[in-house]
Amino acid sequence: MSRLYAKPLPTGSLLMLLLFVAVLVSAVGVSYTAHWNRQLLNGLFAELSVRDKAQAEWGRLILEQSTWTAHNRIETLATEQLQMRIPDAAQVRMVTP
Repeated sequence: MSRLYAKPLPTGSLLMLLLFVAVLVSAVGVSYTAHWNRQLLNGLFAELSVRDKAQAEWGRLILEQSTWTAHNRIETLATEQLQMRIPDAAQVRMVTP
């Protein structure tokens, strides 16, 4: 009767197997890290785009505000819609405290 015995693995083969597994894990880690980095960069660029659009809108709103509050526009509205006028020098009275 012949018995089949499993041959013990040489110690060098076990070391090579461990190194192979370590290389595979490292390769998967590098791939995952590169993918994660790309996702973060895409998110960053999207947020920078939102920031740039918000800054452009802010600039337009500041320009619009300065247009609405311009002195000549306010004076025109006061004279046309409210029938206001600048008083003559004789009509101005100085009040002392």
